[in-house]
Amino acid sequence: MRVIGLMSGTSYDAIDAAAADLHLDGSDLVLRPLGTVTEAYDPGLREALAAALPPAATTLAEVCRLDTLIGQAFAAAAVRAQHELCDGRAELIASHGQTVFHWTDEGQVRGTLQIGQPAWIAEATGLPVVADFRPRDIAAGGQGAPLVSLVDLMWLRGRPGTPVALNLGGIANVTAPDGTAFDTGPAGALIDAAVRRATGRAFDADGELAARGTVHEPLLRRLLDEPYYARPAPKTTGKELFHEGYLLAALADCASSADEDVALTDEDVIATLTRLTARTVADAVRGLGATGPSVASRSLRASGSPHASDGRHVTEVIASGGGTRNPVLMAMLGEELAGVPLRLSDGLGLPAAAKEAYAFAVLGFLTAHGLPGTDPRSTGARHAGVLGSLTPGRSGFPRIRAGAERPVRLVLK
Repeated sequence: MRVIGLMSGTSYDAIDAAAADLHLDGSDLVLRPLGTVTEAYDPGLREALAAALPPAATTLAEVCRLDTLIGQAFAAAAVRAQHELCDGRAELIASHGQTVFHWTDEGQVRGTLQIGQPAWIAEATGLPVVADFRPRDIAAGGQGAPLVSLVDLMWLRGRPGTPVALNLGGIANVTAPDGTAFDTGPAGALIDAAVRRATGRAFDADGELAARGTVHEPLLRRLLDEPYYARPAPKTTGKELFHEGYLLAALADCASSADEDVALTDEDVIATLTRLTARTVADAVRGLGATGPSVASRSLRASGSPHASDGRHVTEVIASGGGTRNPVLMAMLGEELAGVPLRLSDGLGLPAAAKEAYAFAVLGFLTAHGLPGTDPRSTGARHAGVLGSLTPGRSGFPRIRAGAERPVRLVLK
């Protein structure tokens, strides 16, 4: 089956479309990447989306408008992928949509909302669309994230040692071979907020601003006091917590408690936030490997080599996501990981910039075959579930190919 996966993450800068040929071979799911395309959001749409996201207030009218406009933007990306990557022969679209709210209450996820109406995608392409992946896992008691963890588990199966998959988007998440997976905290979310506030730009291109700054230790300590980091997995977070207002509150607290008047430059703030991402990710890696999903993060001021708490050393960290394009962040992460090899997913056959789009192509394929798209060890759900809602194409629904063996390994060709 030829599937197009569509993804826009918490940085909401663009829509990634990845096309893949997928087929089951016994217990293997074989994936042949066909390529990727990226469609940047129209600046006006991106601005409207930013204005509607928490902690800002919005209206149902604006949510309706954004649902339509984002759906049309996803449809344009799907049409482009169908023509440029699939020779017009794609059979299914898998659309993650755009997350606008992830409702958590004392560690329990109560609901989630991804918009980008899939009917626009189905109408533009004529193909059936799987969308709305996350709510089914939440209804089963899970966190609804990180859904890429199942793909990571299949992809890394059989790899020697104890590899850890890392995604650096707006929020960072990790997956360990024992199934433990969780959001570690902000990747680009706070960095991007500081950059927009200082320059109006969307992100710190090539880490240029962080490279000119100096890490401010009192601010870093204040940020590391965030209770989220000490909560046990499974756990998820988003821009509902890590947003510009959160950063401004931390800066105000730091300024009011300072023994001396120290003027922080914008570059210092961005350098400190970049170090925060590296530190919290590395600390999460240090805590991975304990049996079961109840592993708790260690103290964020801990030091030492990253190793599993059951004695198994983490042997490599395989990174993907937009944050991998920030050389300052990657250098800091390498320092914090204390010698554990840090490599990009490109070297294992999945493009770092579009791994999540490929992952949702896989999840859409699993849904079309009536197969679960989650691992309860990763999300905390009561059971694995078949994910998503189906929007018919011009010829109706895809034929659910029930009875297929659930794959345990992802093989790249």
